[in-house]
Amino acid sequence: MGETEQRPTAGSRLGAQENSGISTLEHGQKPPVTPPGKLVSIKIQMLDDTQETFDVPQRAPGKVLHDAVCNHLNLVEGDYFGLEFPDHKKMMVWLDLLKPVMKQIRRPKHVVVKFVVKFFPPDHTQLQEELTRYLFALQVKQDLAQGRLTCNDTSTALLISHIVQSEIGDFDETIDREHLAKNKYIPQQEALEDKIMEFHRNHMGQTPAESDFQLLEIARRLEMYGIRLHPAKDREGTKINLAVANTGILVFQGHTKINAFNWAKVRKLSFKRKRFLIKLRPDVNSSFQDTLEFLMASRDFCKSFWKICVEHHAFFRLFEEPKPKPKPVLFSRGSSFRFSGRTQKQVLDYVKEGGHKKVQFERKHSKIHSIRSLTAQPSEQHSEVPKQSSSFAFGDDNDATAVQSCRQGKEMKASTEDTGQRRSPSLKKSPKESRKVDGAVVSTAEEEEEITKDKMQQNKPQSQQPSTGSLTGSPHLSELSINSQGGPSVANMSLSPNLSPDAKQASPLISPLLNDPACIRTDDEEEVKRKRFPTEKAYFIAKEVATTERTYLKDLEVITSWFQSAVNKEDCMPDTLKNLIFSNFEPLHKFHAGFLKEIEQRLALWEGRSNAHIKGDYQRIGDVMLKNIQSMKQLTVHLRKHEEVLVELETGIRSSRKLETLCRDFELQKVCYLPLNTFLLRPLHRLMHYKQIMERLCKHYPPNHIDFRDSRAALAEISEMVAQLHSNMIKMENFQKLHELKKDLIGIDNLVIPGREFIRLGSLSKLSGKGLQQRMFFLFNDILLYTSRGLTASNQFKVHGHLPLYDMTIEESEEEWGVPHCLTLRGQHQSIIVAASTRAEMDKWTEDIQMAIDLAEKSSGPAPELLASSPPDSKSPDEAPADQESEEDLSASRTSLERQAPHRGNTTVHVCWHRNTSVSMIDFSIAVENQLSGNLLRKFKNSNGWQKLWVVFTNFCMFFYKSHQDNHPLASLPLLGYSLTIPSESENIHKDYVFKLHFKSHVYYFRAESEYTFERWMEVIRSATSSAPRPLAPAPREPHAY
Repeated sequence: MGETEQRPTAGSRLGAQENSGISTLEHGQKPPVTPPGKLVSIKIQMLDDTQETFDVPQRAPGKVLHDAVCNHLNLVEGDYFGLEFPDHKKMMVWLDLLKPVMKQIRRPKHVVVKFVVKFFPPDHTQLQEELTRYLFALQVKQDLAQGRLTCNDTSTALLISHIVQSEIGDFDETIDREHLAKNKYIPQQEALEDKIMEFHRNHMGQTPAESDFQLLEIARRLEMYGIRLHPAKDREGTKINLAVANTGILVFQGHTKINAFNWAKVRKLSFKRKRFLIKLRPDVNSSFQDTLEFLMASRDFCKSFWKICVEHHAFFRLFEEPKPKPKPVLFSRGSSFRFSGRTQKQVLDYVKEGGHKKVQFERKHSKIHSIRSLTAQPSEQHSEVPKQSSSFAFGDDNDATAVQSCRQGKEMKASTEDTGQRRSPSLKKSPKESRKVDGAVVSTAEEEEEITKDKMQQNKPQSQQPSTGSLTGSPHLSELSINSQGGPSVANMSLSPNLSPDAKQASPLISPLLNDPACIRTDDEEEVKRKRFPTEKAYFIAKEVATTERTYLKDLEVITSWFQSAVNKEDCMPDTLKNLIFSNFEPLHKFHAGFLKEIEQRLALWEGRSNAHIKGDYQRIGDVMLKNIQSMKQLTVHLRKHEEVLVELETGIRSSRKLETLCRDFELQKVCYLPLNTFLLRPLHRLMHYKQIMERLCKHYPPNHIDFRDSRAALAEISEMVAQLHSNMIKMENFQKLHELKKDLIGIDNLVIPGREFIRLGSLSKLSGKGLQQRMFFLFNDILLYTSRGLTASNQFKVHGHLPLYDMTIEESEEEWGVPHCLTLRGQHQSIIVAASTRAEMDKWTEDIQMAIDLAEKSSGPAPELLASSPPDSKSPDEAPADQESEEDLSASRTSLERQAPHRGNTTVHVCWHRNTSVSMIDFSIAVENQLSGNLLRKFKNSNGWQKLWVVFTNFCMFFYKSHQDNHPLASLPLLGYSLTIPSESENIHKDYVFKLHFKSHVYYFRAESEYTFERWMEVIRSATSSAPRPLAPAPREPHAY
């Protein structure tokens, strides 16, 4: 139910501070400082239909992203606006400003967040800024086009006439007809064109700002202004629509308002499952019942509408932000959601006090605004424009530190009509700045090749100045990312490892090859060789296509060659399954073998290894990519079959012990360096890599480059393929992860069931009668498992117990038990106390467990029994002797993929166990997108020379080969827990493009061939190392942290 009772919390009884991140912030209280970490790119679609990219810290709250957008627009009255996005059920929801962005947007690379008007004031004169009114006018224009703002033909024509006046200026019949023919403001616009032009004739001399004002004056009087309908049924089952406005809650039948409940009449709003309840104040003159009940489609729809009502009431009715209610002691009886942000009164007071500076802005669709700007006095205009800075003109100080790391980029929708002079509302540059902007793309490309190691250790001023560029393009191009900020700040780079609980224990993760200083090493001749090759960035982007394609082709050969050979020898796979697998993978292998050959031929011409380059311009890759991506579309029929391949293979393994043994033995071969079912997902993952590469190439090229058009078209084609297969890939990744975990666990009957989603796994210490004991925890959307590592040859983890998340509560209990980073998990029948290794790890687990509890509450009831033999609640399984646990491992349930043969000991689960850390499904998703291959020079701490190796980075791990032609890796280095830095001067590494990896006493130096490859390796490795636990403050002994 949506009601909450006010009770003292356990934390308040112990004198602990209230956690402001649970609901809303208290008045005057600042939000928590966002911890440093990996930056995540979020696409924002503005009201003028442009797309912008904002990079926010991975654990930043929604307020950081919202403030970054408002700061980019120089929007003072940003509180009227919100960010909405489709959740995992494709339902449009508002971004919660207090919850971490990544907890709400699961796959940010494939989600476009919309920046739209959220709160519509009763009178548009309350909007003090011209920019705000312009954005409201764009919202009205958008609502008209989408059919959300309905009205009669006269009102529609009048609204459009003001829009036309603001876009093209005074009436001219020829221009009007051409403009209306090219721009469709409503469906079936042709019938109203004469009336629109008749009204437009009356607006002579009206400025765009005046047109916006008149547009809002008309729109605010319409019944559907600012209304979003939410389907529901009343008690009689009649279909109606509910909506919320500044005045209260409205009831519609179709698009006709039939009732309204003003805020003054509403005593309480709540929801119970699918029922939305309005409790009214008693009124003798009213015929309404005390409580009104409406039935909505689902609990999610009901809760979403309830949240919107709570926010509207707080924004329009309260003087200041409401204070949060404390958490209940034992269990929660409802949502902890509260409104966060300034109320309308606070916004009005702030603007009236003049605590801001007015700035100029550009209207994207207006053809007259820029002309009028030229007639103004430049000195007056530019004197008001503040220089671009990473800090805000307003907002909380703690947010500023997080937003300073927000790297903002532009993603412009291409238009055949507009050559890129139009932009979303932004700062006008001074004449000096304008010249920098015009040449930003070109100058950046030139500077990137000349940068040295010394420059990287300085705070470069150009990294603080966004480089913006306007792009012309094809209407088929959906997105084009142009990042505009430098690298992350130094504070975000210090990634220290976490010490193992048992320092004396030898880890199986250390490879002999990585610790043998006697290996053959190369001389500095490598540096002489690489100087003969091209140095432009586009060449190294093309080279990345080739190096990663080599690895991808080898991965396909694992299935088409090695696995097929093993299957043919044993003859234990049904012919139908055999045909299904290999008939869908062999065409892919054949195609990509030819693709790789074309890329390598182009690189040879580019490098001048053939005289053929004299006959034409071969220093480009976009044409090759476009041709092959278009051909790749014909293979979509095979890609769509991969979900069926994955499911049928797992079904076959369950039904045939021979096939299970075959697959298990194949995974132990050196050539199968990853779990077998991971290779089945490689073709879908590869499509995302193509998209990322083309985005980087388009961002690098100026619009007039010879390769830009082909590169942009290739990006559009591959983006379309990714969008079509994205939903399949998400389901397959979760399915694959559940089956991979099943192989690491014993004592389980039904881990893989429909609807179950993996969330996080990792090492925690569980408090029992014998003290703190290390346990491996596995969190799903309905249940939490805890296990210990057996001492058998299988290397698997034995499940000790499980806690259903239905009706579970979680609370911090450090002071109660005297254990740092301690949590108490209270289930229906059992409670356990666990401790994390660091505060950061505890926060990760707290957030994910709370999210999982919320997901479990949305399900119909408690989870089904999971264990083969569940331990009794009266006796903790940890009280059994250690030797008894080992014997139980040998006789555990054989219903899972149990095997007493040696099991792979360097899976992610084992790495987390030895490194005492955790990994979430979000981390796995990010790891999928961060894969890289190529040559690196490696050096040990006490050696002099450098050894050349072919390195493949995937699944949080570096795999080392002598050359790219090798079929299996020589060694591997899991990076979870490792720290990534740049060597200090005292380490005497006098080479360019060197990065350092170290964990405890293990130190490795790696050297890249160029600045681009150096930055790419840093980027992908950081995605793995940042998942490891790290101290809140950077270690003082780590100089030049990257």
